[in-house]
Amino acid sequence: QVHLEESGGGLVQPGGSLRLSCVASGNIFSNNGMGWYRQAPGKERELVANITSGGLTTYSEGAKGRFTISRQSGENTMYLQMNSLRPEDTAVYYCNAHLLQWYSSTWTVYWGQGTQVTVSL
Repeated sequence: QVHLEESGGGLVQPGGSLRLSCVASGNIFSNNGMGWYRQAPGKERELVANITSGGLTTYSEGAKGRFTISRQSGENTMYLQMNSLRPEDTAVYYCNAHLLQWYSSTWTVYWGQGTQVTVSL
């Protein structure tokens, strides 16, 4: 089995920073890439940023210049450094990972349970 767990969410004032972490654990043979998504109340889940196994990154327009995605080399651990946070960044942030388990031939996308980020005075 595979488990993804996010941490680092919380309440922050506008202009502040947070660093989210995501750890994928379990029966993992290979990791093709990881990403951060978010879902605000009443809205669809949207991509924030993702990073491939080779380190290539993609950001949403709203994340460019403020957020930085990174991975710990050799580990199934990913981070999202969020700076200059705005009230509109308030959402539940989810991580996902495109993984291949040992003794499997099927790549699967796994999701974490999410961590709440609230940007407010």
